[in-house]
Amino acid sequence: MTIYESDLPGVGKKFEVELEDDTRLVIVTHNTGKREVFLKSDPDADGDKLFDLSDRLARTVGTILEGAYFQPVQADAVETMLTDDTYLEWYNVTETAEIVGQSLREADIRSRTGVSIIAIQRGDDLISPPTPETILEVDDTLVVVGEREECADFETLLGDEV
Repeated sequence: MTIYESDLPGVGKKFEVELEDDTRLVIVTHNTGKREVFLKSDPDADGDKLFDLSDRLARTVGTILEGAYFQPVQADAVETMLTDDTYLEWYNVTETAEIVGQSLREADIRSRTGVSIIAIQRGDDLISPPTPETILEVDDTLVVVGEREECADFETLLGDEV
C-alpha cells in the first residue's frame, strides 16, 4: 500500500491511498479541519465524492478505525443485544462482589456462568483482552458477552448492588 501526500496551497493537504484493486482513496484535509473523502477508479480518473466530515467527527472516526476508541459507560449495567440470544453488557465491580481480588482464572467465571469477559476498564486504562492472571478490582468495569441466562448467573457473582 502506497500513500501519496501533496500540498494544496490555500486549501490544505491531499492524501491518496492506493488500494488493492488499483483504486485510490483520496482524503483532502482542509486548513479549516474539514475532510473530504473521494474514491478514484484509477490514478488518472476524477474521484467520486463519498462524504465529508467535520474535524471533530473525522478524529472520532479515525480513532474508531484505529481501534483505540473506547467510551467508558457510566451506568452500573448497560446491555446491547448482539443477536436474539447474545448480549454485550457492562458491569461495575463493587465491594460486595464475590470475585473482587480474584484472578480471572481463580474466579472461573466462564465455567461457572458461561459468559466471557472481553475487556476491563480500570480507571483510564483498558485491559483488552484480559489474561487469566488479571486480578478483578473494585470499580473495574467489565465488558461481558453471553446469553441472557448466563448474564443473570454472572450478576449473582457481583453481589446485591447490580
